[in-house]
Amino acid sequence: MFQSTRVSQVAFLAALLLTGIVAIAGAGPARAGETPVFTLTIKDHKFDPATLQVPAGKRFELVVKNADATPEEFESKSLRREKIIKGGDQATIKLGPLKPGTYDFFGEFHEDTAKGNIVAK
Repeated sequence: MFQSTRVSQVAFLAALLLTGIVAIAGAGPARAGETPVFTLTIKDHKFDPATLQVPAGKRFELVVKNADATPEEFESKSLRREKIIKGGDQATIKLGPLKPGTYDFFGEFHEDTAKGNIVAK
């Protein structure tokens, strides 16, 4: 009888462990899909939208699409990011988590017109 109970306990613990492993493995892709994605478009050497609101305290991806024929550089000193985007191309920039506040960015090749900011709330 003792051995039968011991086998049942081992089987129960093995099933519990397997269930935990399956739950953890299944949780990975679900979390990855929760990353918010925001898009900026460069057109006529301007960013659209010029102001982009994002959630504070959460990581996110910024997709910058360059609809112009010429390259532009997304640059932000406050975000510590620089990325050259060829004409007709796009780039994904991973950012955050950001503290609440305003973070300016600009297009280095057309600083007079390509300006904007990200507001984290």
